[in-house]
Amino acid sequence: MTEQDAAAPNRFGVRPGEDSADLEYINSVGLGALANSMGIELSEFTRERVVATMPVEGNTQPYGLVNGGAYAVLGETLGSMHAGFLAPEGKLPVGVDINATHTGSSSSGTITAVCTPIHAGRSMTVHEIVCTDDNGRRCSTLRITNFYKSIPTK
Repeated sequence: MTEQDAAAPNRFGVRPGEDSADLEYINSVGLGALANSMGIELSEFTRERVVATMPVEGNTQPYGLVNGGAYAVLGETLGSMHAGFLAPEGKLPVGVDINATHTGSSSSGTITAVCTPIHAGRSMTVHEIVCTDDNGRRCSTLRITNFYKSIPTK
């Protein structure tokens, strides 16, 4: 590895020693096909937390409320990305559990999700994701567990 390679940013646009991701870079390369089609956009990405928004429009069930699966996609996207950001060198996160409790919903506007690590260890992470509507009312609380797996060598 050359000195230039060592200073190159990782998949989150982070260079060694930095504590936050390059939001412009991540939003430009996308969060994955599903998250992109749902309109999920990051607004903050640090070691302490990830914040993103998702429009209600296009993510509803037949009754016009946000689909519970949309909350799950939002939570899994943020929790898995943050687990990857915190991953030990040579490891990548693999989701092994996700659960959600929906305590409210929204039929218009934007959902804001705040993802924070509950446990960030050497072999696994646990994140909590709190989703709120435009009025700050909690709509869903999710928890995701990721196991760290060694990156296969070629």
